[in-house]
Amino acid sequence: MTAAPDILCIGSVLWDIIGRSAATLRLGSDVPGRITRLPGGVAMNIAMTLRRFGFTPALLTAMGRDPEGQELLAACARMGMVTDHIYLSDDLPTDRYMAVEGANGLIAAIADAHSLEAAGDKILRPLSEGRLGPWRGPVALDGNLTEALLAEIAQSPLFADADLRVAPASPGKAERLTPLLHSPRATLYVNLEEAGLLCLTRFASAPEAAGALVARGAARVLVTDGGRACADGGPDGVLTAIPPQVLVTRVTGAGDTFMAAHIAAETGGADRAQALEQALRAAADYVSGDIGS
Repeated sequence: MTAAPDILCIGSVLWDIIGRSAATLRLGSDVPGRITRLPGGVAMNIAMTLRRFGFTPALLTAMGRDPEGQELLAACARMGMVTDHIYLSDDLPTDRYMAVEGANGLIAAIADAHSLEAAGDKILRPLSEGRLGPWRGPVALDGNLTEALLAEIAQSPLFADADLRVAPASPGKAERLTPLLHSPRATLYVNLEEAGLLCLTRFASAPEAAGALVARGAARVLVTDGGRACADGGPDGVLTAIPPQVLVTRVTGAGDTFMAAHIAAETGGADRAQALEQALRAAADYVSGDIGS
């Protein structure tokens, strides 16, 4: 019997193909390293971290009925996630993400999430048909969805009582979050570059960016900036904290880990400062390789 979920993770669940090298990489570098293939995607990364904190996430996403999709579906189920509500397509392939990381960080990445985009609001049928909705708990939502679908979610009565926690997926998709910028139910999780894209400017620090996003109408926003100060901005002002200093061995998925740990802390009753500290510690452990992918 499938367990009842306590949080929805809506967005990309795909195969991550990550090449990592200990060398500093430049354009055209050809170096030894390791290539891994693991379940990934923003929604999946968040769900995996939430599982470590004892949550039972339900995945709302799209997968193909191809061999890659069947393998991915089985992997999600083995990790204890609720997979009953995933949209399975006969004609769309399972999505993939490819990245190259070196000692100098993320070099390049390509997200092939076209099947998720093509599926559109089909992934929300479990809510519209009453199997899961209207949903009144926390929702982790990622910007791999189309801007039209994100705008629909921002206005939908299916999410009227939901606690929306939103990530842009990447700087290239940050502007898709614009429809949610003024939602009173949405908490945005962005990095410094993404904050600048949403405000059509550049910021020197996370606290500055958090203050500007709140001034633009965001109900609440968390802004990260790598190893520099991060900020939690809201109606009670801007709270800042410094991430622990660690040796960085990987970066893909760090922001998703931060977001999931923050959701887990606040859902468990932590105050703003405690939640921020837990999120920063979880992200630091992740990038240093102290916890699993």
